[in-house]
Amino acid sequence: MTKKTDPDGVGIENGNYFGFDFSIDNSNIVIIPIPWDVTTSYQKGTSKGPESIIKASVQLDFFDHNLENAWSIGHYTHKTPDYIQEKSSELRINAEKIIDHLENGGSTSDIEITEDLNLINNECKNLNRYVFETTTDYINRGKLCIINGGDHSVPLGFIDALSEKHNSFGILHIDAHADLRVAYEGFEYSHASIMHNAIKTDSIKQLTQVGIRDLCKSEADTIEKNQNITCFYDTHISEMIFNGKSWDTICNEIVSTLPDKVYISFDIDGLDPSLCPNTGTPVPGGLSFNQSIYLIKKVVEKGKTIIGCDLCEVAPGEDEWDANVGARILYSISNLMYKSNINK
Repeated sequence: MTKKTDPDGVGIENGNYFGFDFSIDNSNIVIIPIPWDVTTSYQKGTSKGPESIIKASVQLDFFDHNLENAWSIGHYTHKTPDYIQEKSSELRINAEKIIDHLENGGSTSDIEITEDLNLINNECKNLNRYVFETTTDYINRGKLCIINGGDHSVPLGFIDALSEKHNSFGILHIDAHADLRVAYEGFEYSHASIMHNAIKTDSIKQLTQVGIRDLCKSEADTIEKNQNITCFYDTHISEMIFNGKSWDTICNEIVSTLPDKVYISFDIDGLDPSLCPNTGTPVPGGLSFNQSIYLIKKVVEKGKTIIGCDLCEVAPGEDEWDANVGARILYSISNLMYKSNINK
């Protein structure tokens, strides 16, 4: 870390998360921005999430009750090539053509959108390969990684990279949506299909979902039939709280479903939409900010090791409120991930 970083001083706008100026060699955590917004099906803008979070993050104060001297652990910002966001913008035009076709009664098998679908599916596969290769390199160098999307399709390559290092782990999935659709809207790597794609990996032994409140029947059937999926629906969480059960008790129940190693996939729309009104598919209900952080804190307190994280679907909006919230989530979960590893 250079002399430019002062945890009690003014944040430095240097293009890095939190304005920190760590080198890769003296960092423990690598944050990888993936500005990709191809398959979002309602509101676009999540490709601007990483840049907006970087901008908002320099306004944070860096004291963290959960980790002493959290600012000093070493957060490094990966420099993602510009072509990724450029390609996302190009493909969004093709995606909107497909979505418009489907919303007007068309089918994914119609020949007039076949070329567009093949193009998007191939380019999404290329993105997965980039994320896989990038995270594999950092993992092999002993770094902890966080993917900052972008739409929720982007962490798949990272999950695949982790599965090559860890032969058994679980996913804690905070989201408004189950994301278990099969090739939603014809997109093989849709944001709505991330968990369907992820659980194909043999290393993933458990998927625990929290805050789910918007899903289709086929997804509900998948959850009910798959013994390796446990869903804490938002409605059921609320009912438990209304009937006097504490959030601490509920968190203990959630964490008890998870194996020793945990990957955290955090879609910002898992929160109450007052905290993320500009996300791609906001849904009434959801967790409060403090509930979500408390849950992740419980994962650490119960002795689990967080092997990786993602934070996705932040879209800044005009006032960039969502980015303000997202930056604080990113800082908190990165510190808790680090703490879970030093405990070992």
